[in-house]
Amino acid sequence: MSDTLPTAKTLPSANTLPAAGSLTAAATLAGRGIRLSRRNLDAVITSMMLPIMLMLVFVYFFGGAIDTGARYVTYVVPGVLVLCAGFGAASTALSVSEDMRLGVVDRFRTLDVGGAPFLAGHVAAAVTRNALSTALVLGVALAIGFRPSATPAGWLAAIGLLLAYITAVSWLSAAIGLVTRTAEAAGAVTFFMMFLPYPSSAFMPIETMPGRLHGFAEHQPVTPLIESMRGLLLDLPVGGTPWIAPGWCAGLLALAVAASGLLFRLRTR
Repeated sequence: MSDTLPTAKTLPSANTLPAAGSLTAAATLAGRGIRLSRRNLDAVITSMMLPIMLMLVFVYFFGGAIDTGARYVTYVVPGVLVLCAGFGAASTALSVSEDMRLGVVDRFRTLDVGGAPFLAGHVAAAVTRNALSTALVLGVALAIGFRPSATPAGWLAAIGLLLAYITAVSWLSAAIGLVTRTAEAAGAVTFFMMFLPYPSSAFMPIETMPGRLHGFAEHQPVTPLIESMRGLLLDLPVGGTPWIAPGWCAGLLALAVAASGLLFRLRTR
């Protein structure tokens, strides 16, 4: 019971220590989220295995028919890493929705835990899960022939960019969890977020797409992120995309944090 509903001893009063108490509460709730993930291994394994299976399908089934000017595994892996982030972040919506539905958040509020620590705990747990699943996907990619040539600075930039995207979409998923009333509805809504890497440059050059789809793929937020990841990991010129991608991540994060704060107040008033 202590893993699911922390007691007043484990969550300090936010009224006593506003800043430190909120950070401690968020860290405690992040630990709770990770413990709950260990009890829901089927969902964790699914979010890890689906990107790997998609990568293997595209590399071994379709890779020979798609001309990217390089080995297909080299082209597709950056997009799969971004796809993996979307799968992992989607679970945040389900966990937030369930906490709201079951009334767990009401117990937290009696312990002076506000919306910010509650949501930040879910996001921190999602980022931790995502980091592990991304490392697993990258390990499989290396095993099937992915050979990055990034410099140390390139690796740091790529990791930082991916973590920024994971954080942004995790907060966005938290906002979705506050809007939806059931876990099923949360899963259905987050499907659209997970779908974004498909109409992008993740699996094929956008120049090969039909005209109308080409325009959407070129200007949606995931494409500059994937192009930046590809350029950084392969030590290729990336033009202006390293600046466009963080801009998208920052904008999505700001919007998601503001929306989730407002939605939390509306759901709990």
